[in-house]
Amino acid sequence: MIELPDAGVDSARLGGWFRARGLELHGPVRLELIAGGRSNLTYRVRDDAGCRYVLRRPPKGHVLESAHDVGREHRVISALATTPVPVPTSYGLCTDTAIVGAPFYVMNLVPGAVVASDKDGADYPLDARRAASVSLVDVLAEIHRVDVDAVGLGTLGRKESYCERQLRRWQRQFRSSAQRDVPLIDEVHDRLALSVPPQRFTGLVHGDYRPGNTLLSNSGSVQAVLDWELATLGDTLADLGWLASTWREPNERELLESPTGHEGWFSRAEVVERYQLSTGRDVSDIGWYTAFALWRRACIGEGIYARYRGGAMGDDGFDVEAQGRLVIRLAETAKDALESV
Repeated sequence: MIELPDAGVDSARLGGWFRARGLELHGPVRLELIAGGRSNLTYRVRDDAGCRYVLRRPPKGHVLESAHDVGREHRVISALATTPVPVPTSYGLCTDTAIVGAPFYVMNLVPGAVVASDKDGADYPLDARRAASVSLVDVLAEIHRVDVDAVGLGTLGRKESYCERQLRRWQRQFRSSAQRDVPLIDEVHDRLALSVPPQRFTGLVHGDYRPGNTLLSNSGSVQAVLDWELATLGDTLADLGWLASTWREPNERELLESPTGHEGWFSRAEVVERYQLSTGRDVSDIGWYTAFALWRRACIGEGIYARYRGGAMGDDGFDVEAQGRLVIRLAETAKDALESV
């Protein structure tokens, strides 16, 4: 947690924005960064009485505008407020960039733990891990059951041909950012493109659904789903494949950040089985969706690697060469997953 008293924030105007919306404050506003990096930035909003609010704004510099649209995030969590999907309460969106240096929205501080890393998963209560596994999958099922037209999200994005569009988008993104030859990325793309399953289920897609983008109670329930910046409409099984791709089992090498490689958490197969039980949907193509998720992660990872290698992200201690190797491992794992389909 880093307090940022000089982050270009106009504290007086920010306090005025809060008070204009009837949000109680005691004393001057201070922001404390609690999640940053290459995603939207998340701050605790602290005053003399403590902290009750959270502020989200885009990251600073060198980002894809479409991937960091806080207005889109605000729209989604506001629309989901009347559904069974647990989300924070939104208090408003501000497009005036003079207050904190970017557009932002504010929501309530939801109690719960972000369980993202291997250490987080090991520290999470053993007797709550199975319940947390169940809740994580059942909440994903609730997201996919949302009637998007009824809640006002029917125009959030195109509904049809989601995977085909995603394959084209990320191949373009990879080719525009890559500073080296990675033939395996193109090979896996071509194999995925030739074997896209029919889009059987269409609905709200979170885009980055995993334990680290939720808040969990100590008893194992999902208190809130966070980080809706990639949300769109499309093939809901893509979310299940994404979750499966990051779900680590005991004794597996950690390819991506994951808390689930410890006793008590579901196995990957149990995640898929629970989703099928909760939704009643055909999940027989999950191998393809898992391979697709790994390939997409490789494309995203190559963009990060290229930006750091080109100096666009500065020198913050990030292991650039390890990132480059990770991209290759992700592509190899995607290829292996396809071969097992």
